[in-house]
Amino acid sequence: MRPSKRAPDELRKVSLERAVARYAEGSCLVKFGDTHVLCTASLEERGPSWLRGTGRGWVTAEYSMLPRATLERTRREVTSGRPSGRTHEIQRLIGRSLRAVVDLSAIGERQIVIDCDVLQADGGTRTAAITGAWVALHDCLAWMKARSMVQGEALKDHVAAVSCGIFAGTPVLDLDYAEDSAAETDANFVITGSGGLVEVQGTAEGKPFSVEELMTLVELARAGTAKLVDLQKMAVM
Repeated sequence: MRPSKRAPDELRKVSLERAVARYAEGSCLVKFGDTHVLCTASLEERGPSWLRGTGRGWVTAEYSMLPRATLERTRREVTSGRPSGRTHEIQRLIGRSLRAVVDLSAIGERQIVIDCDVLQADGGTRTAAITGAWVALHDCLAWMKARSMVQGEALKDHVAAVSCGIFAGTPVLDLDYAEDSAAETDANFVITGSGGLVEVQGTAEGKPFSVEELMTLVELARAGTAKLVDLQKMAVM
């Protein structure tokens, strides 16, 4: 029995609330159970210097966790002068995930920065951030298109992410903190709306997992992200 009493293939309650930040070109407050992440998309008229003259733009991300997003206060990373290795890894993952479904030539030599700020953490902050960031990006691109700043269709597909793992010997979908902290295997999957794998991160916390167990987790993740994509579609209708 899972601590949350959910079935092995059951997501936490997920919500995607758009237009929650007044000044951002796109925004979404995403909730995966008790994990809450505010995602905002900001348009910058200039792209990275290394793309100058190419006609291509860029999508990147920054990730941070508020000090009391967790049970005990976490020191703000700005006070240490640089982001932690974990933060750096997560924001690069979010950026890669979004760029996988964007035609960067369609946005011209501009940059879209996605800020993902964790308001409350209960496991799966990176997967919630990716899922909500897609909605914020969608609305930013719609804002640009309404002002004739986009050539053609810049957004090629949906992308969502979910965690899976082996908890108490059972493959389960969408781990919360109680499961994540005790899982025998922990994995994150980033998958497009058409079913393509963007990234897979998997770690054995105890004994190594088998190829058969990995494939079981892949199927759980595909079903879970399909449900998340359906929620994205309903959110942006």
